[in-house]
Amino acid sequence: MPELNWYDRVLVRPKVLKLGDNNPAVLSLQRLLRAVDPSLKPDGDFGPATERAVRKFQKAHDIVADGIVGPKTLSALEGLDVTKLLGQSDIERAAKTLGTGVAEVMAVQEVESNGSGFLPDGRPVILFERHWMRRLLIQVGINPDPWRAKYPNLVNPNRGGYQGYEAEHDRLKAAKFIHSGSAIQSCSWGLFQIMGFHYERLGFDSPEAMEAAANESEGAQLDMFVAFIQGDTELHQALIARDWDAFAEIYNGSAYAEHNYHGRMADAFDRHQHVNKVEGMTA
Repeated sequence: MPELNWYDRVLVRPKVLKLGDNNPAVLSLQRLLRAVDPSLKPDGDFGPATERAVRKFQKAHDIVADGIVGPKTLSALEGLDVTKLLGQSDIERAAKTLGTGVAEVMAVQEVESNGSGFLPDGRPVILFERHWMRRLLIQVGINPDPWRAKYPNLVNPNRGGYQGYEAEHDRLKAAKFIHSGSAIQSCSWGLFQIMGFHYERLGFDSPEAMEAAANESEGAQLDMFVAFIQGDTELHQALIARDWDAFAEIYNGSAYAEHNYHGRMADAFDRHQHVNKVEGMTA
C-alpha cells in the first residue's frame, strides 16, 4: 500500500455538502430532497433534518448512507445510473464478513477511500507506481535499466511521475508493452488503492483477474479491500478492536499521524455509530 492516500498526493478531493454547511447549494439540495421528505424546510442550512433526509434518500437508492452529499448522491438525485457505485448493502455485507459493525466499515470507507472508484469515462481509478514497476521487472528476470533510460516515467527507482485521472491509464497501457503482469501489479486500484501485487492475497489467480474485478463495480472493489484486511491478522484485529491508531499505522504507514488518519476514522466511527443506533441500523 502507498503510505498516503493517492488523492492526498495527486488530486483535490471533490467538493461535498455536509452537516453544518450553509449556502445556496444547500438550498437547492433541500428543494430536491422534498420529494423524499415533504416536511423539510428549504432554508439553506444543512442541519440534522437535512442530514436525515439525505440518509433516507441514500438508503432508498442503495448508496452509502453517510449523510454526506458528494458526486455519487448528486448523480442519484439527477437520476443517473448508480448501480456500479458502492451501496449500503455492500457495506453491510462487508461488515458481516469482517465480523464488525456497519459503523466501523463506514468509518474506514469514508477516510480511506478516494471518494470514487471510477473515472468519469467508466474506468477504475488507478495510480501507476513506477518504482514498483522496476522492482517487479527484476522479479521476472527483466533488466529494468534499458527501460528506465528510455521511459523514466514508467520504470524508475524513485516514486513519482503521477499524472492523475485518465493519464494514469495511459501510463499503465504503455507499461503493459514492457510486461503486462508487472504493469497491472504496479497500480493501486479502485476505492481503496489496493496494490496489484497483492492479487494472490486477495484470492485472484492472476493480476488480470484482479484488474477485471476492479472494473466491475465499487462493490467488487470493496470486496478486494475486505480480503486485504482478512489477509493481515493484526490489521483485522485492529479494526475489530476499533484501535484506529494501529489500523492507520498498518494501512497507511508510519506517516499516518501527520494526516490524522486515526483521528478522522475515530470521529467518523462515532458519528456513524450514533446515527445508526438512532435510526435502528446495525451499529
